[in-house]
Amino acid sequence: MKKLIAIASAAALGLGLAACDSPAEDAAEEQAEAIEDQADALEDAGAITDAEADVMEEQADRVEDAAEGDTDAGTNDDPIGSTIDESTM
Repeated sequence: MKKLIAIASAAALGLGLAACDSPAEDAAEEQAEAIEDQADALEDAGAITDAEADVMEEQADRVEDAAEGDTDAGTNDDPIGSTIDESTM
């Protein structure tokens, strides 16, 4: 769970970078990809659940959306993790 919090914090930092110019956009997109890769690796290793990996990947998507100029990123009515099917937990 500490890893999940660290990843989410790093992703939040990426949202701040998203408002900058092209090099910052590239960095945020690379960060989002790294978060997704780490989520997959942690899930494959059994360190986190599928639901936790989904939350990490959702946060990475928001970082990437913000980097691409999606001004609605993080402002929708659905909090992170709300799209997870809780019946599988």
